[in-house]
Amino acid sequence: MVINYCGIAVELREVLLSNKPNAMLAASLKGTVPVLVLPGGTVLDESLDIIRWAFDQAPSDLNKLDIRLCGHLSQPGTNLIELNDGMFKQALDGYKYWQRSPEKPQQQHRSEAEQFLQRLEVLLGANQFLLSDQLSLVDIAIFPFIRQFAFVDKDWFDQSCYPLLQNWLQYFLESELFLNAMAKYPVWDGSKDTRNFINL
Repeated sequence: MVINYCGIAVELREVLLSNKPNAMLAASLKGTVPVLVLPGGTVLDESLDIIRWAFDQAPSDLNKLDIRLCGHLSQPGTNLIELNDGMFKQALDGYKYWQRSPEKPQQQHRSEAEQFLQRLEVLLGANQFLLSDQLSLVDIAIFPFIRQFAFVDKDWFDQSCYPLLQNWLQYFLESELFLNAMAKYPVWDGSKDTRNFINL
């Protein structure tokens, strides 16, 4: 989403995680997305590193969507992303793929994840977005994970006691920024013929 926002030209490769191309695994042994290979060969395979890189490429007066995105994280923002990428992501994986961890029922994984949701709900009670009334890098970094959580059981999430978080999620789901980023492209099988050259 941030690469889209910053208007950076990229060579986009759509992959199926159930059938990862060898070239993808050669670039990043983690085998997860996103993966960004820079022209000099440097590989970024952490979302936050890619976000920071994109901001470094963007002009200082960038404001195409009339929103202000912070390129540098405050300590509260860093702490929130670390919780998201650590405790919440672990609980989310257990909730989403609970059949792989039968020692815990799915509801227990969900309850563990809710500790983070409760924290976000409190933050949204004070501001329109997580850190302030302005959209920030922190919102964009956390949004995809909340989206994953919500759609494991959307009926449950829509009826849960997190109305502010529900509205925050819906804001992103309906945003031009998200809809443009979710455009579908032909799946890349590792060959040169199925790459998609785009200027976001």
